Amino acid sequence: MSGGQAFVLWIIIIVMLCSVAQSYLKRRYKNPPTNPDLDEAAAKIAQLEERVRVLERIITENKYDLKREIDSL
Repeated sequence: MSGGQAFVLWIIIIVMLCSVAQSYLKRRYKNPPTNPDLDEAAAKIAQLEERVRVLERIITENKYDLKREIDSL
């Protein structure tokens, strides 16, 4: 086998190994393991975000400003 043929053979082997490694990594990280603590924390964060949205809506209403001005008198 000449040097050129060996070089082509090595390139083919490397490409095939990279393809196998890529498939393995995609399959491995497609379904990450679930952690109950992280799920609970994500639920709490979502709940707090909703509460902040409600508070922002209340604060930005014109009636709230009017009420605050009346109370300050």
